[in-house]
Amino acid sequence: MRATGTFTVKAFSPTELVPTPATPTGVPVGVATMDKRYEGDLVGRSATLFTAAFDQTTGIGTYVAMESFQGSLRGRDGAFNFAHSATTSGTDRSAEFFTIVPSSGTGELTGITGTGGISVEPDGTHRVWFDYELG
Repeated sequence: MRATGTFTVKAFSPTELVPTPATPTGVPVGVATMDKRYEGDLVGRSATLFTAAFDQTTGIGTYVAMESFQGSLRGRDGAFNFAHSATTSGTDRSAEFFTIVPSSGTGELTGITGTGGISVEPDGTHRVWFDYELG
């Protein structure tokens, strides 16, 4: 089944965590937590751990994120984790990865598995989709 929706970032909080030992590279690495709100076929919130090597000036970089979603997916209440990553050259997304973490579902989402994706529209709207099964 497929579920689609949009999300907004309600809070983005960088942390002071830095890799040890520090290794200077051409693109700085950072860690942040995020609070997101979802609407559409999925309604709820997620707590996100976000790591990126990103150049603010050029918009070039790669991120890796782990999200813990709680809410409803097409009317089924529960929670689950999903992980995603992508690379950008400033105007696109490539090398994308997106997976629902096996055995992470609770409530009516117990047994959820699958994949998905994220796209960002020119106006900044963030879209998400899940291609999933409940087993």
